[in-house]
Amino acid sequence: MKIRWLVFAGVLVMAVSLFKACSTPEQKFYNTGMAGSAAASNLWEIAKMYLRTERKAPSPTAPLPLRQIPAGELSAPGDQATVYRLGHSSILIQLDGHTVLTDPVFSDRASPVQWAGPKRFHPLPFALDDLPTITAVVISHDHYDHLDRDSLLALDNKVGTYLVPLKVGNHLRRWGIADDKIVELDWWQSHRIASLQFTATPAQHFSGRGLSDRDETLWASWAIKGQGGNLFFSGDSGYFGGFREIGERLGPFDLTLIETGAYNLLWSKVHMLPEQSVQAHLDLKGRAMLPIHNSTFDLALHDWFEPLERAAAAAWERNVTLLTPIMGTQVTVQQPGKTAFWWRDEAEPALLEAALAGAEQDAAALKARQR
Repeated sequence: MKIRWLVFAGVLVMAVSLFKACSTPEQKFYNTGMAGSAAASNLWEIAKMYLRTERKAPSPTAPLPLRQIPAGELSAPGDQATVYRLGHSSILIQLDGHTVLTDPVFSDRASPVQWAGPKRFHPLPFALDDLPTITAVVISHDHYDHLDRDSLLALDNKVGTYLVPLKVGNHLRRWGIADDKIVELDWWQSHRIASLQFTATPAQHFSGRGLSDRDETLWASWAIKGQGGNLFFSGDSGYFGGFREIGERLGPFDLTLIETGAYNLLWSKVHMLPEQSVQAHLDLKGRAMLPIHNSTFDLALHDWFEPLERAAAAAWERNVTLLTPIMGTQVTVQQPGKTAFWWRDEAEPALLEAALAGAEQDAAALKARQR
């Protein structure tokens, strides 16, 4: 019971923060065309849900499959564009001979402290010392599961440029990262490094690392284009019309790295449901979709494997090429090939069926909202 009340307190703080972030127009940054995602009545609903929900499979009960990336494979990117899932939203991209990292979070916990908070399900699929020179680190926003101080400081001597949304650079400067390595961009602004063009694009989310800094920094998705491919990295976002505009202006994309996890109907305006993630991929004019933001940390109430199972079902219905690689597996952007539904070996069949039933319930609830 004590644990339940601790969870209740933590969720109430989260809910209040979410409400402040998304519904107060006086904040410096805000979502355009959105009238707040968390009404005051939602706060109690979120807290009650956390207290009452009986978790079936919040985390894996056995080690997840993992491929350890050989040092030589990291240090010698070939001519073809490739990506590796490292965990959560951390992706290693090899493009035009350059190495790019997105939202590197390599700590054991996605938390302000390492003695409490969501703990990772799996080890890293590489050794930090094996990483080569990193042309750019791309950051989507400043939440702890996307901006990790210890990871950035451990990487800093290898990194050429940090590409961040407006004012996120203030965190990096405070941590001792050199100002001349930091490039801050507003939505639709671009920065070129050799043959690579990075464009900060809109997202529907919020920011802050405490209760007093709501929305003082911008959040963004990113388009990353090189001679070897055109990639989209969603960061965190609810589903919104901006995906279609991004697709029209900067697409089509060879590969979309789309948030699919840590969702709930109560906060779906800032975290997409898996079916909405698949629709976002279609809006972006993507050729293949790789779901991210799942299978590393327990950040919501769904089973750990549910995001992938629901995304797979939605992708099959919409004829979308879905890539679900084991962590550490090399994926070739232009010719990705097939990937296994590996989570099904780790999940009970009855819970997989329940995940799809939950998708139908969420779809019905969304339709009811629109009436």
